[in-house]
This record gives sequence, structure tokens and C-alpha cells, in this order.
Amino acid sequence: MDKPHGHSLRKGRVSLPGHYYLVTIVTRHRQPWFHTYGHAAIASRNLYHHTVLASAETLSFVVMPDHIHWLLELHTNLSEAVRKYKSRVSWEVGIPIWQRGFHDHALRKEEDLRRVARYIVANPLRAGLVDNIGDYPYWNAIWL
Repeated sequence: MDKPHGHSLRKGRVSLPGHYYLVTIVTRHRQPWFHTYGHAAIASRNLYHHTVLASAETLSFVVMPDHIHWLLELHTNLSEAVRKYKSRVSWEVGIPIWQRGFHDHALRKEEDLRRVARYIVANPLRAGLVDNIGDYPYWNAIWL
């Protein structure tokens, strides 16, 4: 059986302004770029950069060592929002660090955004990186 190609998977992707998306972006070869404070801070800070905010409002995120989870409300186009974010982070780090593409899940209006945000920020606990989420510095949610 042939493996699906990334471009084929993206054909059915729909991005609708005003809708909510959970996006996962992975580093190239799953390298733990965000294990260090400097790179993790760059990844966190750029979710609030004005060029990214023009495309999407960040509702919640967590930066894990080799990927990020990002809950957002879309303003423009999802691929554009992710491209802007990935470009900003790679530019500040100094080299391209991301694998191609991204995974997204469009949330239904009735889905509880706070529940999704809690799931996102609990990732470091589930991964065994910390025993208390307050000890992990690379996350945020607008409901705090």
C-alpha cells in the first residue's frame, strides 16, 4: 500500500476565518530544538508576533521539545498563519527547523475550548517533563 503524500492530505483542508483550530507543528527529524530556553522562548514569543496575530489569535499553546500545539482562532488562512509562524521562528533561530506541513483539527463550535486548552497545556505532564504544570514555562492560555 502506498503512503499518502502530504500534498494529497492537504487537498481537503478548509480554513475558515472565525473558526477555531488545534494545530501541531513538528521540528525537522523531531530534533528537540525547544529543549533549550532560548529556542523555546523564541517559539513562544512568536505566537504573539504582530505578523502572526494578523492571521490568527493565539488562545492556548504549549511548546514541547520537538513540536508545538497551538489553539487558535483564525483571521485569514490557516496555511498562511502557520507559514508566518514557522518563518518567524526559523528566522530568529537562524536556520529552517521545521518539518514540512502541519497537522490541524478544526474544532466544532460546540467543542469546549477550555477543555482543549487544558489538554494542550497538560502535555508536559503526560510526557513526564514535569510533575506540576506550573513548573513548565513554555505554555499559555487566555483563560488564566
